[in-house]
Amino acid sequence: MIRVSEIRLSIDDNLDILPYKISKILKIKPNEIINLNIFKESIDARRRGKIDFVYTVDVEVEDEEKILLKNKDKKVIKTPDLDYKYPEQGSLIIDKRPVVIGTGPAGLFAALILAEMGYKPLVFERGEDVDKRSKTVDLFWKTGQLNEESNVQFGEGGAGTFSDGKLTTRIKDPRCRKVLSEFVKAGAPEEIMYSFKPHIGTDLLKGVVKNIRKRIIDLGGDVRFESKVTNLTIKDGKIIAVEINYREKVKTDIVVLAIGHSARDTFEMLYEKGIEIIQKPFAIGVRIEHPQSLINKVQYKQFANHKRLGPADYRLTYHTSNGRSVYTFCMCPGGKVVAAASEEGRVVTNGMSEYLRDKENANSALLVSVTGEDFEGSHPLAGMYFQRKWEEIAYKVGGGNFIAPAQLVGDFLKNRSSKRIGNVKPSYAPGVKMTKIDECLPYYVTLAMREAILNMDKKLKGFALKEAIITGVETRSSSPIRIVRNDKSFESVNVRGLYPAGEGAGYAGGIVSAAVDGIKIAEKIIEKYRFI
Repeated sequence: MIRVSEIRLSIDDNLDILPYKISKILKIKPNEIINLNIFKESIDARRRGKIDFVYTVDVEVEDEEKILLKNKDKKVIKTPDLDYKYPEQGSLIIDKRPVVIGTGPAGLFAALILAEMGYKPLVFERGEDVDKRSKTVDLFWKTGQLNEESNVQFGEGGAGTFSDGKLTTRIKDPRCRKVLSEFVKAGAPEEIMYSFKPHIGTDLLKGVVKNIRKRIIDLGGDVRFESKVTNLTIKDGKIIAVEINYREKVKTDIVVLAIGHSARDTFEMLYEKGIEIIQKPFAIGVRIEHPQSLINKVQYKQFANHKRLGPADYRLTYHTSNGRSVYTFCMCPGGKVVAAASEEGRVVTNGMSEYLRDKENANSALLVSVTGEDFEGSHPLAGMYFQRKWEEIAYKVGGGNFIAPAQLVGDFLKNRSSKRIGNVKPSYAPGVKMTKIDECLPYYVTLAMREAILNMDKKLKGFALKEAIITGVETRSSSPIRIVRNDKSFESVNVRGLYPAGEGAGYAGGIVSAAVDGIKIAEKIIEKYRFI
């Protein structure tokens, strides 16, 4: 096929005119185009009062070579081969099935690649399958009744299942297209392959992860839910078995450790087993909610609510006068703030959107970076204990039953308690208690947030809206640890056959990057071992 880049359409142009634009560039008639696929869509809003969409399109024509020879335009090239290339199998023989722990993006995609290559992985997930899990989570949001083994953090699809399903990533790895294409095969909208802001939404993502699980099983793998890995058997520096639910022992030579960023009891077990773990910086803060209509108007101006644009989002960063980084994270247009606790007596918030992003509020994490100097100790798990401390305080400030502390932004900036809810209605369930956020975050975090909100308001007018709501606390932006692995083999540096993977191990941040990391792990296993 031929790839044609920089095809510009105005915001009101219909995609039907793409063949005519392409035919002019290629100097052919529109009916000579056999087929076309959009490879990439981007948006150009740099000029005041004008928004354009810019496309890269792959075109199938009859006389491809002739057209390429005649056309000297740099925007016209032969379409590169971006199909995923499976690795060559190694020479070391294994006869025990590889084990994958966790069904978040890293675990699912490690298992999928292994299954596609005939390795018949055994996948263990501590939480429930996505259908049962959804009912369990709904019950928690309505009543505060928490299942510590199956919740927003644990269960089929991992923490990303109850999120925006956002697929943007800063990594440039070609494996990203493999991830997106597998999502589409599993039922995600085809537009995620090229959209300038791809997302699936939690409502559609539930079906997608279920279909990936079914494919793993069809290829010879097994996926078992409510199956928590409670111990590892290590002999002579090598993994030889895993223990499930304190009673069943499964022998294996290979374990992919894709446990997610909230598997704190598993972190403690790994530390006790002597597996090399180090502290990792992360960030903590709150969720901030504004009217989605305000964000649309500020970002898109006269084009607000245009059908081609959808709900607007934002990404803001600021460095405080004392050197702290403050940034918005996991922004959810038209979404809601959700209770994301995985332990009793601790409040945690997160954001979630469905595919249509049609709820009244926009929300985003507003986070402040924290490092080992803040963790009150050099213990490898000190960051985790730091998270727990502030989650426990937030629970007490909220008054129990997972009620979250909340405050109006105007009151927060004036350092006074909030007594009422304003025009922006908090979306967090089970509910909020209007109070003072300073009571449940370190002083240096709230100090940095105040400075940042005022400066972010200069970039996004209305960010410091007095009646906007902040809800605390958000502590699970990323893993507080790194399970150290070899740069070449991706194995744990001190346990052979153990492969730390994804966000929980400290090597990814987000759905796509975690999935790519899972693919890399599977490739390393395949390149070394041959399963019989």
